Amino acid sequence: MKIAVAGTGYVGLSLATLLSKNHEVVALDILPDKVDKINHRISPIKDKEIESYFRERELNLRATLDYKDALENAKYVIIATPTNYDDETNFFDTSMVEDIIRKTMEVCDPKETTMVVKSTVPVGFIERMKKKYGIDNIMFSPEFLREGKALYDNLYPSRIIVGEKSERGKEFAELLKENCLKEDVVIKLMDPTEAEAVKLFANTYLALRVSYFNELDTYAELKGLNTRDIIEGVCLDPRIGTHYNNPSFGYGGYCLPKDTRQLLANYEDVPQNMIEAIVKSNDTRKEHIADMVVKKGDKVIGIYRLTMKSGSDNFRASAIQGVIEKLQEKGLEVLIYEPTLEEDSFEGLKVENDFETFCEESGLILANRLEPELENVKQKVYTRDIFSRD
Repeated sequence: MKIAVAGTGYVGLSLATLLSKNHEVVALDILPDKVDKINHRISPIKDKEIESYFRERELNLRATLDYKDALENAKYVIIATPTNYDDETNFFDTSMVEDIIRKTMEVCDPKETTMVVKSTVPVGFIERMKKKYGIDNIMFSPEFLREGKALYDNLYPSRIIVGEKSERGKEFAELLKENCLKEDVVIKLMDPTEAEAVKLFANTYLALRVSYFNELDTYAELKGLNTRDIIEGVCLDPRIGTHYNNPSFGYGGYCLPKDTRQLLANYEDVPQNMIEAIVKSNDTRKEHIADMVVKKGDKVIGIYRLTMKSGSDNFRASAIQGVIEKLQEKGLEVLIYEPTLEEDSFEGLKVENDFETFCEESGLILANRLEPELENVKQKVYTRDIFSRD
């Protein structure tokens, strides 16, 4: 069958790659450079498995800027466009998702084409779209992907959730399952609003776990205690476990910051304390990191990488950027090392991409995650990375 995928970020490109093993897939994007790279089998994002599939596999995949070319005669239109959080409305900006909905309505027969929203949306979005546009050929299916591991997580999914209890919901779930490598994949069908809630609550729980171990680390650091010993002792309890327990400068990336805030907005008329605390905790953590840097008394603060974590090329909403803002507020000079940047500045701050020069000019080096190349300057490095992993 023909499948259209709108949006070629982590979610869209990993799904396009996955499904093009067995089906005709046309990826739609608005950026000519991304379209050109995909058509020449160059991944526009850093993802080991996507890069490998592009090099080694025969994929029935092409990309286009023409929405009619992409959408026409598609059995499924997978919508994976960005939904950034809008601070003014306190809701996701779903305008790009709605744009694809309207274009699909223009090009496709609703009896032949089903839209599947993979973008993260507010709770209740699909039902609102059905009423707003008078349509029924739309459903929601959340994604649970890691940056830099998106295709891997589609090949070996933790679960497949589709927000529609119907034959076509089951068919779409089986479509994802038949293209993955994991055996015994759990499939769960539910109504769309519950599926939307699953996505936000899952990511908010992960943010809660990050915040918990960060606040444990803050306590240990200020009280002169050994963070590693405390975490290892706590996590030997099998009910807690050893996953997602490595302290950092805060949670960040594509999903957690905006999803926690969106869930909090959805709680507008519902009693809560914890959801708001998770959002506030992340800002408190960044403030603590900045305060600890100030106490060390260095004039030039080197920022080792803007990326969110090892193996990622994503800067968006990375925790270190929040720390940088607080350092600037405190009057400190900031120097950035980010080899993926071609420019010599980032948001008005100097970028030095010669590593040795960066180390020489930095009084203190902030590293959210440690890398082997920092070993020779570890006396200058301030990090809360206890286990040297994400």
